[in-house]
Amino acid sequence: MITLLAIDTAAPRLQLALRSGGATDTSIDEIARGHAELILPRIEALLKRHGIAYADLDRIAVTTGPGSFTGLRIGLSAARGLGLALDIPVIGVPSLLAISLSAPPGQPAAVLLDARRDEAYFQRFAGPGRSSDRPRLLPVAEARGRVAAGATVIESPFVDIVRLATFAAHLDPALYPPEATYVRDADAKPQEKFRVARTA
Repeated sequence: MITLLAIDTAAPRLQLALRSGGATDTSIDEIARGHAELILPRIEALLKRHGIAYADLDRIAVTTGPGSFTGLRIGLSAARGLGLALDIPVIGVPSLLAISLSAPPGQPAAVLLDARRDEAYFQRFAGPGRSSDRPRLLPVAEARGRVAAGATVIESPFVDIVRLATFAAHLDPALYPPEATYVRDADAKPQEKFRVARTA
């Protein structure tokens, strides 16, 4: 049995799950800020509750966004740091894919998340965890128009952390790197007039 720690900090929650021996326990804090101060103490408390040491972990899973920029960086940094220190795989699961795990089994679904500016992060799924197209940033009206008839629409930004832990236990780490998933281009643009001309 794989002992796995799952981390989600993409939405205004700090969510952790520990999967060990076929059972899963969670630690969830409803917070919009302060992930950095809480994440390691919460991980330590969750492990201690089950008499599990860091060295007992076999792999770590973490959501990769889209989501809160600061929250994502905290979760990814913690996961990567632990993975490096423990020499274990770190699985990066895109947040829209992770959210789709809440869809009814065997039914199509669409994840549609508020991205502000009257836009939505949007992706369609053939079933939980089974994407049928790539994630997109679309006007909200266009995203709603792309939902297939009969599909379940999920608009909550919150991942079911227990389902994420179960899902990630069997993923190939090579196919799910722990790298931030950006759907929207960065707001910052290069300042062309200050760019230094290249010499031939």
